[in-house]
Amino acid sequence: MKRSKLVRPLSCISVSFFLAGGALAQPGQPPERVVSPEISGDGEVTFRLRAPSAERVTLTSGGDIPGVPFGDGLALTKGGDGLFTLNLDAVPPGAYRYNFNVDGVATLDPSNRHTSESNASPWSLFHVPGSDFMDTRDVPHGAVAEVTYHSTVLERPRRMHVYTPPGYERSGREYPVLYLLHGAGDSDDSWSTVGRAGFILDNLIADGSAEPMIVVMPDGHTGPFTMGAGGLALDEFAREFAADVKPHIESSYRVRTGRADTAIAGLSMGGAHALEIAMSDLEEYGYVGVFSSGVFGIVESTDFEERHAASLGDAARREGLELFWFATGSEDFLLGTTEATVEMFRGHGFDVEYHESGGGHTWINWREYLRDFAPRLF
Repeated sequence: MKRSKLVRPLSCISVSFFLAGGALAQPGQPPERVVSPEISGDGEVTFRLRAPSAERVTLTSGGDIPGVPFGDGLALTKGGDGLFTLNLDAVPPGAYRYNFNVDGVATLDPSNRHTSESNASPWSLFHVPGSDFMDTRDVPHGAVAEVTYHSTVLERPRRMHVYTPPGYERSGREYPVLYLLHGAGDSDDSWSTVGRAGFILDNLIADGSAEPMIVVMPDGHTGPFTMGAGGLALDEFAREFAADVKPHIESSYRVRTGRADTAIAGLSMGGAHALEIAMSDLEEYGYVGVFSSGVFGIVESTDFEERHAASLGDAARREGLELFWFATGSEDFLLGTTEATVEMFRGHGFDVEYHESGGGHTWINWREYLRDFAPRLF
């Protein structure tokens, strides 16, 4: 899968110099290369960081790496040459985010050029192969592009990522479109990096399991994010989506624009966004997916039902909704929210398909949900 990425943090150069103790290589004596992470065929992963002046280095993760506690992380062992090392045994296939904490300072792995952006900061990224549905296989690959557009709602430039399927540039045909939304801790970059959305679609299309489609991954954060009331800005993003994101895609890409060719899905905050957008204009969406999410605050409030009474109460609007698909892990902290949301929609006559998987609120589940959802579209 081709990927256009134009920005590489220049700070990594200075970080590498600092962690190496500030020593410059003598002429004819290049510094010894550090390999990190090193991934073996059985899933063993070795992390290394040369930091002679550091006292303590820990590996921190986004919460997905098995055996790495969220928050505290795991300590690396310092060798006599100033090389810190940590081995993890049998990491399951998948994509994982991590950073090093060097004496209290979070930093990217200077030996690893692969990164993934979250809402607040970048992460180093590695991929353990061995999962057929998301590996980089020898199949035709689509492209993921960073797209800048002007938001009339927010009055500033904005960015989204757009996947086009293999052969898009040459085909001349029109394609259905899936709008795929990220969670509160992530950015528009996340689905195509740690989420491996492009590779998942490449493989599904190559296997004949999914229709070739355009996948649009916009930025769901309209301003600084904070936990608690007001941090999600559901209304503002929904307005920007309708006024700017969707029109930009329909005018810039060869997409089929009817309800039968338009899907929307999202994880966590993105799932709440998907519900808000779809119920505000239900006649536009034939497929809706909600991953590890639901109507936030549904247990305490009926605001959503009051706001969307027209869509919830009109049986004619539901007739073109081909798939209303929910999935959440049994250990997910939003499991109760999902269950209450599913029951609310069923109470209004919606045909909801609900799946409860194992696991929690992690990318381990969300990649699998995309794999299961995408073949059901169009």
